[in-house]
Amino acid sequence: QVQLVESGGGLVQPGGSLRLSCAASGFTFTLYVMTWFRQAPGKERELVADISSDGRITNYADSVKGRFTISRDNAKNTLYLQMNSLKPEDTAVYYCKSLKFASWGQGTQVTVFS
Repeated sequence: QVQLVESGGGLVQPGGSLRLSCAASGFTFTLYVMTWFRQAPGKERELVADISSDGRITNYADSVKGRFTISRDNAKNTLYLQMNSLKPEDTAVYYCKSLKFASWGQGTQVTVFS
């Protein structure tokens, strides 16, 4: 059974930083591309970043490029999202996901307030 548990969200002022974590279990984490999505109030869920199974290839949405960094630790079955220079428009619930499986975690709330 696929389980994804996100953590690390919180309240932060513009320009601040947060590091999100996603603990994965129930599947062979090292085999799959992993992603971070986010969903802001009243908006559709959007892809923020993805990372190849070995961590060598990453891709980012234009809105976060240069500010966010996705990474993974395959020994710990954990996915990360380092978020720097946060903006109010980054406020959303953030989710990790393997595109191979349908399961979503509960997400972690990030709120950037001025």
